[in-house]
Amino acid sequence: MREMDYGMGLTALHWIYVLFIVLIIGFMVKRRDTTLICIVGIFILALVSTGSLASSISGVFNSFTYAITELMSTILIISIIVAMSTVLTRSGINDVMIAPFARFIKNPTLAFWVIGIVMMGISWFFWPSPAVALLGAVLLPVALRAGLPALGVAMAMNLFGHGIALSGDFVIQAAPKLTADAASIPVGDVISASIPLVITMGVVTTVSAFIFLKRDMRLGRILPTEKEESDQDKDEMNEDLLTMGQKKFFALFIPLTFLLDVVTLWLLKLQGGEATALVGGTAVFILLILSLVAHGHEGLEKSTSYLIQGFQFGFKVFGPVIPIAAFFYLGDSGFIKIIGDYLPKASLGIVNDLGAALAASVPLTKEIAAVTLTGIGAITGLDGSGFSGISLAGSVANLFGTAIGSGTATLTALGQITAIWVGGGTLIPWALIPAAAICNVSPFELARRNLLPVCIGLFVTTIVAMFMI
Repeated sequence: MREMDYGMGLTALHWIYVLFIVLIIGFMVKRRDTTLICIVGIFILALVSTGSLASSISGVFNSFTYAITELMSTILIISIIVAMSTVLTRSGINDVMIAPFARFIKNPTLAFWVIGIVMMGISWFFWPSPAVALLGAVLLPVALRAGLPALGVAMAMNLFGHGIALSGDFVIQAAPKLTADAASIPVGDVISASIPLVITMGVVTTVSAFIFLKRDMRLGRILPTEKEESDQDKDEMNEDLLTMGQKKFFALFIPLTFLLDVVTLWLLKLQGGEATALVGGTAVFILLILSLVAHGHEGLEKSTSYLIQGFQFGFKVFGPVIPIAAFFYLGDSGFIKIIGDYLPKASLGIVNDLGAALAASVPLTKEIAAVTLTGIGAITGLDGSGFSGISLAGSVANLFGTAIGSGTATLTALGQITAIWVGGGTLIPWALIPAAAICNVSPFELARRNLLPVCIGLFVTTIVAMFMI
């Protein structure tokens, strides 16, 4: 396949990947399951690459193995948090913990915006995945009782965390550092240029999402049935395991413990996987302590039982997502690890090759440059990372900015914002798993809910960028 060039450096593998991306998006829009499409896509990509039927069949299994390996830390943190939440609910500690929040989150509107803004603030310092784990167990029950459906909670955490906070990344600055280095400009220039774009994207997208959510709630398309179910579950699960004094002690002890985690993350400058690991380990020890105190001599067995329930939930939620994750990983470095070194020698990965081809095929005006950077960001975000393609966006922004004579920083920021909003966790289903899993909603339904608001936001943000160049 190395010699089969179909123009602009793209091979049959690139076009096959594009075809299945379109099919996957189409099936999701039609609310159909995409597992079969993803598996067929993996198989055909492997078959065209290797020419071997046996290797292609093995490639499907290897892609699943690779996806599970990459997702394992997320699966674990979700499973552990769910296990901890189960013992909190069953012992009645959860009711005591959420009481202060319930006093001022009185309706769905307050629930959506309060959860979103708190999520955004925490995500700026510790990135979204640990923030979801910290917030979900405490604020989800409050929001449900206020009448906000679980899908609305997931949207708020997802759009404010994986969208606004991660795309700007003003505190940790991992994203602007990557794009700035690729564009050969100072990090401060990218951050300054990104501020109005992040604000525009964030305001337009979240307001649009909230308007659509309220409309569908009013029309009965989304029912707050989760509230009734949570109350019923609470009545069934809340057992007389602890005294009120013990409940109050643990209701204070647990938030303080996670607050200590926050301080530790800040002092040691931990982020990403390290931050997730600290939160997850803390949750494990809280689970063990609560199991021993609440169940006494049965605590050893009960702690295992809670963990089993958590892992059952985690793998049940992630099961449908593994095939689609396996397919999207083929768009980046996963291709070589799963199928082998069958891409062209100069390839940057399928999605990055597609972005580079798009950049090479358009004329250079500031309007077209802005649209092109949005397109490149969206294409490179299709691998579900959001970060893998932003270096390409920075390089193309430098090229376009030099040709136009201005706007390098703005174009760089635009490519960064688009790539992270698409791939960092608001549109690619497997990338937004943390929020979906904590709220016990379908990641595919969450992606469908986000699609129109995010597209509206990208459209408006691209227009704003044109005037800034």
